Amino acid sequence: MEVLERTREAVSRLSPGYFALVMATGIVSSGLRLDGATRLADLLLIIAGAAFVVLAICNVWRLIEFTSRAVADFFDPQLAFGYFTSVAAAGVLAGGVSAHGLIVLALVLFVLGFTAWLLLGYAVPWATMLDRSHRPTVRNANGSWFLWVVSSQSVATMAAILERHLHAAEHLFAMLAVVAWSVGVFLYGAESMLIALREMLYDADFAPSYWVCMGAASITVLAGAEILDSPGSAVVTNVQPILDAATVMFWSFASWLLPMLMVAFCWRHFVRRMSLAYDVSLWSVVFPLGMYAVASMHLGQVEELPWVEHIGRVELWLAFAIWCVVSVGFVRHLHRTLLRSRGASRAERHTAAQDGSTAAR
Repeated sequence: MEVLERTREAVSRLSPGYFALVMATGIVSSGLRLDGATRLADLLLIIAGAAFVVLAICNVWRLIEFTSRAVADFFDPQLAFGYFTSVAAAGVLAGGVSAHGLIVLALVLFVLGFTAWLLLGYAVPWATMLDRSHRPTVRNANGSWFLWVVSSQSVATMAAILERHLHAAEHLFAMLAVVAWSVGVFLYGAESMLIALREMLYDADFAPSYWVCMGAASITVLAGAEILDSPGSAVVTNVQPILDAATVMFWSFASWLLPMLMVAFCWRHFVRRMSLAYDVSLWSVVFPLGMYAVASMHLGQVEELPWVEHIGRVELWLAFAIWCVVSVGFVRHLHRTLLRSRGASRAERHTAAQDGSTAAR
């Protein structure tokens, strides 16, 4: 009963952005498959799928039993865009299962993701950006807002993948892919200006969510490469020159962002001494790294640029290593939250208080 009560408490406090766990795990799985590590890729895909189901159940539970908290998060500019992680999670899973020939499951995930993208794409910005109580909008802007872009490009990627398998509807999926990709590109430009203004006008903290900026640029590259690799629908042929140029430009920008974000991460945690303890936002670091690797490999193959593909393969194993570290932190966090007895938790707090007192003396 104690475990059930602690689970209930954890569900009540569940972050809207926890599907980032699925995003990070799924995209690293996709990269491992591209690099030939199929067994490891399958293991991570199973973990991502299980996490997706558990998180879906927990979110429905939270919406039914803790409606006021879920609604409050929806109107919070710091948290609301986290709901878009459900769309991106469906996207990476759709890509993973389609590689195994499970096209019907991929189509189901596309329908779920596309529906959520449409609903959230209008509702979240209205609740967080246009509400007068949240003015000025620039003050509230943060890296998680790029999840709107990520969700758009996830829809584009899913549509481009399904286009290659569902020949009877290939023109429809090609059109959906181009539309979603175009929306994502426009949103990236608009949100970049908001975030840049926020950093110039207010204190910059370089929180892990700012890595989503690179993740959004990288998934724009992946979506563009997937569309370019499609059979050649008329709509794709018409926009191919724009797609080609924009895809390479976004890859260049993501490559420029990567070292800057690494320096900012070191400054935040090793100079300012901010804690590196596990937090859900750390998945926002893993996902962009994995997405950059997969996008680079796809772009290298489509544009016949082997050196770009090689960069992706090297960077993939960095993403996998960081995924392993964050996963260990997640398992320990899960154990402390759900399974460790209250007596052990009180003993730990007492020991920590004693250590703090000794250090103070």
